Amino acid sequence: MEKRKAILTLEDGKVFQGYSFTGHGEASGEIVFNTSMSGYQEVLTDPSYAGQIVAMTYPHIGNYGINERDVESGRIRVEGFVVRQYHPIPSNWRSERSLSNYLSAAGVLGLTGIDTRALTRHIREQGAMRAFMSTKDLDPASLTKKARAVPSMIGRDLVKEVTCGQPYVWKDDEKGGRPETGSEAVEEWALTQGRCKVAALDYGAKFNILRSLHKAGAEILVLPAKTPSDEVLAYEPDGIFLSNGPGDPAAVPYAYENVRAMLGRRPIFGICLGHQLLGLALGGKTFKLKFGHRGANQPVKDLSTGQIEITSQNHGFCVDMESLTGQDVRLTHINLNDKTLEGLADEKRGFFSVQYHPEACPGPHDASYLFKRFIDLMRK
Repeated sequence: MEKRKAILTLEDGKVFQGYSFTGHGEASGEIVFNTSMSGYQEVLTDPSYAGQIVAMTYPHIGNYGINERDVESGRIRVEGFVVRQYHPIPSNWRSERSLSNYLSAAGVLGLTGIDTRALTRHIREQGAMRAFMSTKDLDPASLTKKARAVPSMIGRDLVKEVTCGQPYVWKDDEKGGRPETGSEAVEEWALTQGRCKVAALDYGAKFNILRSLHKAGAEILVLPAKTPSDEVLAYEPDGIFLSNGPGDPAAVPYAYENVRAMLGRRPIFGICLGHQLLGLALGGKTFKLKFGHRGANQPVKDLSTGQIEITSQNHGFCVDMESLTGQDVRLTHINLNDKTLEGLADEKRGFFSVQYHPEACPGPHDASYLFKRFIDLMRK
């Protein structure tokens, strides 16, 4: 595909010039960077990136193409994609199509030729901010104005845009798994024998989390984010899982109020946004990080064992540790880069959570014990 000139502008007036490798288009959102060397397909389809333009810090992207198995949801979730150098010819036996074709088919704008080192440094210094990119409007002043009109991530409920519309049961198979809807699937889940029945609240759940839960010994019923607590408990699950998801956790009170009503009534495990919602349910507070944690190389310390885990992360908000003082909850993990909270637990009420993504396995298996811990908790 012929490259078309494009401009990316940030709300503070910073301008970056490059080319589109996906045709004509425009995109807007909060611009963030991801430090992973690979995994761009998982990044593109992760619902936690809803409302955001993602810039990859690794310079060569597209070289191994796209396949239908390595997706984290049913479609691309990012608003736009930015790389230093796009490779148009994939070289991998699993590749089924090019990255350009994948983005173009979804109507998602991808830019190449952008100085991603300068962009990343600017975001690190100034913080994540709103951005607008276009091949149609090449006037920097006009695009800066459009960037400033993009909704702020603070106070924005994006969960309602990514949650499932109806309950479904996760069916694991040789193709990576699939959702199965309908009353028969739910009834079959309810009759589960020998494996733990998990009710997963979908705030933007990644498929690989569901795969990991299933592999550990669970059958999973996925429920819409606004499912009331009494309805969740009426399914009589052995445990409740709180998924990852996008946006400001403080903007979804219906979610953390539901969690609060279920504390102590079933074992609970939360990941990422689920961790933040658990913190809010306990009476804590959350705050926005300057530029967030996004990548596959974040060091986290388990405070109970002293072990260090190399983790995958994707979040722009964090639970304030000080706000949990006096809440009778144990802080279990911290981020070694900035000392922010990465995990909490309460054995008496039977819940625990982590801010990072144990299913992503960059360690590669440093954090996989957490899924077994949840299974063991349900079997007590």
